Amino acid sequence: MAKAKKMEPILVSSKVKAILKKHGCNTASDALNGLNGWAYWLLEQAAKRAKANGRKTVRAHDFILM
Repeated sequence: MAKAKKMEPILVSSKVKAILKKHGCNTASDALNGLNGWAYWLLEQAAKRAKANGRKTVRAHDFILM
């Protein structure tokens, strides 16, 4: 299996952990890595959608998945 590419963290871990704690949940050591990967994917999809619509500007509706 190929080694996963290391992605720079783009989320504030203390903020993520605080939100989860507010809901009575603990945060596993790999949770932030998973969420970070999903955030990267969302950003890539939004950029693709903006380009497909002839724009360079990503707008809020580019993040809505159907």
